[in-house]
Amino acid sequence: MPGLLAKTRITLEMIKWEHSIFALPFALTAVLLAANGLPGWRTVLWILIAMVSARSAAMAFNRWADADLDAANPRTSSRAIPAGQLSRQFVLGFTLLAILVFVVAANQLNRLTLYLSPLVLAVLLGYSYMKRFTRWSHLVLGLALGLAPSAAWIAVRGSLDPRILVLTCAVTLWAGGFDVLYACQDFEHDRAAGLHSLPQAIGIPAAFWAARAMHVSMLILLLWFGSLFHFHTAGWLGIVAVALLLAYEHSLVSPRDLRRLNAAFFTMNGVIAMVFLAFVAADLCLGR
Repeated sequence: MPGLLAKTRITLEMIKWEHSIFALPFALTAVLLAANGLPGWRTVLWILIAMVSARSAAMAFNRWADADLDAANPRTSSRAIPAGQLSRQFVLGFTLLAILVFVVAANQLNRLTLYLSPLVLAVLLGYSYMKRFTRWSHLVLGLALGLAPSAAWIAVRGSLDPRILVLTCAVTLWAGGFDVLYACQDFEHDRAAGLHSLPQAIGIPAAFWAARAMHVSMLILLLWFGSLFHFHTAGWLGIVAVALLLAYEHSLVSPRDLRRLNAAFFTMNGVIAMVFLAFVAADLCLGR
């Protein structure tokens, strides 16, 4: 039992489960809009379980699929599998367990969420292999996060409203943009290993401009989203806040200085997601 607890702790560190906060606030935004407030506690609980288990499965599978690549990359060689802290068999077993929990949660929500769960898993798990084939793997990662609001809407309503797809596209570009920035630190390794990424394909300075374009496009989509859902003052202020935070995020790094990339990637993106949720929630409350 002590060994299992130690492995569980290492696994949670490996998948960085606390970073579920990236997509979760956007999913909860969709929940609030779909229910025009808060749905029943049971629905919220199963959505949270589905979100955390889906991301855990995706992250663990990524570490399993990339174990050999991680071992060859100085930046990632200390991860759990290359460092010998966890076996590939254990990580694969954890992945399968997380997948099972996700499917159970989808079944507890409604029939459509269950039917669509294999498609969601295909995107989440398939991302791990995309950088072997295409420079646009960043957008597949973005889609893995972007599916969260549409999935949450379906979980509440049992059907899909095309309006929520605008938020899915916005989150896809948001996550894809910051993944482009994150990939800049692996430029040399990706080139040597024959892996594909936007920085490796077009160079780091051009990749920065691509990330900026993605984030500007995200803001345009958020403006469209706000008009579709008839945002009031608080909602529009939320979009302004996201724009300012994105601008600050980009100010932290440059093509010549990636030292603060972790602060830009992990801290600021969690803040952006939470701020947007808070403003949309306030907009719903004040607009009633």
